Amino acid sequence: MTNVLVTGGSGYIGGWCVLALRDAGYAVRTTVRDLAREPRIHATLGADVQVVRADLHSDEGWPEAVAGCDFVLHVASPTLTQVPRDDDEMVRPAVDGTLRVLRASHEAGVRRVVLTSAIGAIAYGHPPRDTPFTEQDWTNIGAGVAPYQKSKTLAERAAWDFVATEGHGLELATVNPTAVLGPVLGPGYSPSLNSIAAMLDGSAPALLKFATGYVDVRDVAGLHLLAMTAPAAAGERFIATAGHSLWQRDIAAILRARLGDRAAKVPTREMPLAVARGLAKVNPQMRALRLILGRNLDATSAKAERLLGWKPRPIEETIAETAESLLTLPK
Repeated sequence: MTNVLVTGGSGYIGGWCVLALRDAGYAVRTTVRDLAREPRIHATLGADVQVVRADLHSDEGWPEAVAGCDFVLHVASPTLTQVPRDDDEMVRPAVDGTLRVLRASHEAGVRRVVLTSAIGAIAYGHPPRDTPFTEQDWTNIGAGVAPYQKSKTLAERAAWDFVATEGHGLELATVNPTAVLGPVLGPGYSPSLNSIAAMLDGSAPALLKFATGYVDVRDVAGLHLLAMTAPAAAGERFIATAGHSLWQRDIAAILRARLGDRAAKVPTREMPLAVARGLAKVNPQMRALRLILGRNLDATSAKAERLLGWKPRPIEETIAETAESLLTLPK
């Protein structure tokens, strides 16, 4: 069997990548920071998934994690429970952790690494535009972007630089998803789902005015597999998004149309831009959105569809399934 390492299998995208690989017949190993998560991974993703300990903050464990693997999906990314006091709290682990995985993969003879990057490495810090973002674009970190977008941009740039200068023979491809939605695998899920959850439970007092792309987590996992195996994917970036961007009011309308009475708490009014921008100056959670308020960050997945034959499911279905899944979680 072909052996594949997925870093961060206890995460939302990582978990779905593990499931997609298992369904496709691969032998899967995954890393976690804490082996206490192993029972939950086995219960959710399968008893045959090998779980090993490796942390993005340390060199320890990575040679053993990649040993014998043909491919690596580097999905793990540093997460913080609160807004960092300094950008480097998020940037340094992202960059250094990516280089640790690439270096270990190169030394172990891994054929190809697929790095989970993000639209955050593409679409931020630019002037307003009428055309969709493509893989040719890079986020302008000099425009004061939030730490998450900065970390994704610098980590991906470091990955491409490593392959060009040190990782000769190691192939690299990146997947750059827009906001990721879809069924949850448990109580821990992607931050992208928080906005849907807040609409459903009424904790969002109003809809914010910005538009971005959305994509189903299962399609993101599928794109990782295509990027891992397709000859045409080596050395390429791939945006993962389903159709055009959506404003929050569009998502609210879909929830009300699909869920009926169960969407009774979904806001109907949009927060005035002036109010939202004022809040973004003082509210740490809102501050990360300050550069995109009033903006449309449309992007296209035409490249993935053309080169790899990737076909995402309709985002309206994903939004409805996301809501259904969230509503089933224990309160």
